[in-house]
Amino acid sequence: MTLLGKFSALHVGLLLTLACTTGNAQITQRSEVGFGLGTFNYTGDLVRTYNFTFSKPAVTVFYRANISKVVSFRASLTAGKLGASDTRVPIDAFAVKRNASFNIFLSEISGVYEYHFLDWRDDRRRLRFTPYLFAGLALFNMTGVPTKTAQYSNVQLAIPFGGGIKYILNPKYYIALEFGVRKTFFDYLDNISNGDPSFKNYQYGNKFDYDTYYFLGVTLTRTFYDIPCPTNPYK
Repeated sequence: MTLLGKFSALHVGLLLTLACTTGNAQITQRSEVGFGLGTFNYTGDLVRTYNFTFSKPAVTVFYRANISKVVSFRASLTAGKLGASDTRVPIDAFAVKRNASFNIFLSEISGVYEYHFLDWRDDRRRLRFTPYLFAGLALFNMTGVPTKTAQYSNVQLAIPFGGGIKYILNPKYYIALEFGVRKTFFDYLDNISNGDPSFKNYQYGNKFDYDTYYFLGVTLTRTFYDIPCPTNPYK
């Protein structure tokens, strides 16, 4: 081997060593994709507390970037049906008289940060699960809205937050059970808000109490690994 060849080989070796040294300080599971099945639910002028009776099917797909061993960023697209009715579980006699209902299709795009409480990515430990919390921002769009009782945009802002638990199935796949709240700044998910009680038509609600919707579901995630660098087995 010529002197130039030896120098080139040494140069490449030093670059690989530097890359490995830098990579060891980072996580190897940088990117993840996944999907989930679950339900949408709602609270507002028709339903005051969370009620499984009004759960409707929803799906989600997402991409996750792992920033560190405990912090991740997730971009998601979630969609499904959302609805409720006064007649199924009326909150009072006025609700029975009002006899209101809604059934819409809601799609949401969101970006949230996740915080994992346990270092579940440490290969030297037998820990296979972690609870986590998340929060961020979302935009949602409503379609199938009936005749509007007020003028508003079908695209609105929400703050998603919640938590769940993740469990490792194998080095490439894990599942999660998640419950998320979407706090809106909007009172027409159910197409009911304020009204004029003097007309006694009962088509009114509390305009100071914004509507909220929820996602409860199970997700499956596929993890993509960086090429690992050799490690010293004797340290």
